[in-house]
Amino acid sequence: MSRRLPLLAVLAAAWAVAVWLLWRSSLPAYHLPPLDPRTLFSPQVLHRADDYSDGARLLWLGNVVAELVVLGVYAIYGIRFARESAAGPIGTGMLLGMLGFGLVWAAQLPVAVLSVWWRHRYGLDGSYVQATIGNWLALAGAFLFLSFALAIVMGLARRIGRWWWLAAAPFFIGLAILFAFVTPWLLGGRAYHAPYVQRLERVEHVQHVPVRVLDGFDEPNAFATGLGVSRRVFLWRPIVVPPFTPRMDEFVLAHELGHLAHNHIWKSLAWYALFAFPGAYLIALATRRRGGMGVPEAVPLAIFVLVVLQLLQLPLQNVISRHLEAEADWSALRATHDPAAGRQLFELFGSETLEDPSPPWWDYVLLENHPTLLQRIEMTQYYRTYAAAQSP
Repeated sequence: MSRRLPLLAVLAAAWAVAVWLLWRSSLPAYHLPPLDPRTLFSPQVLHRADDYSDGARLLWLGNVVAELVVLGVYAIYGIRFARESAAGPIGTGMLLGMLGFGLVWAAQLPVAVLSVWWRHRYGLDGSYVQATIGNWLALAGAFLFLSFALAIVMGLARRIGRWWWLAAAPFFIGLAILFAFVTPWLLGGRAYHAPYVQRLERVEHVQHVPVRVLDGFDEPNAFATGLGVSRRVFLWRPIVVPPFTPRMDEFVLAHELGHLAHNHIWKSLAWYALFAFPGAYLIALATRRRGGMGVPEAVPLAIFVLVVLQLLQLPLQNVISRHLEAEADWSALRATHDPAAGRQLFELFGSETLEDPSPPWWDYVLLENHPTLLQRIEMTQYYRTYAAAQSP
């Protein structure tokens, strides 16, 4: 134990330094001016957003409870299925993984259907077909990835024993990098042309980045993804049509280019890497009493532990994500010098998506991976003061 302590101290120090380096950003030391949402949004919008968000939070909670209950029971009794399988250790482990996710899918399907009904009740789009058949496709993808992951983990555990997590974590980090690189080429979309695209690329110091519009989505949204030559910005079609204006779209594009300009995709991957090693270690530790990840009996428990760890990480992940999104908003303000467009955009989000401008604290901690609409509007107000102080 005495020999382990210095090593653990060195690893903890290196981890802390990596966190400090990743947290650094172009954001100034700012204090947002407090604004009253009642002066920004109509009483009708606030009332509808509050009611809709209350229902959406309950549905999320139902989803989480269903997942934990099903996987908790499966972690206890799923071992029985391993004894009845003749597929070999790794094959049995893969089958147990697929069965566990299949049970979760079945338990969460009613919540998915209710979520569509809830959206329709408030005039938002949503497809029952997507909630059922679309979930089948998502489940198939989850099955493939889970089977591949379990085959790798169990193979490593059977070969190198309890230290499998040291080899598995780099493998999954590499897989995440590969996925980020390839994804933009799989999404397709049609080219988006606007007179301000090249100017924003020049201002934000990014080389030519293709901008694509994706159809088939119900809400206004956008995202940037890709690494190196695969970098792309994708705009969901609702955000490039009225009531959204060209000035708002310019702000949205500046925000997404800001993500690329500040290497947020690489930073997100680095954050993932920081959590991958302790996460894999905790799964290895939790499954030792079941014989370790080299035996199929450990798979149901490993899946349960993985889901619990993901839930426990949500507050930290959201803090990191909100920090990156705030930097992208700041980048958009500096690139466009148009805080009015940003403010109008965020105010319109309130009526178009029924997002709660100022959610309760627990919602903010667990569910919000962006600054709230109120915080984003407050940042546009802060930028006005900042820009005025910077001008001669």
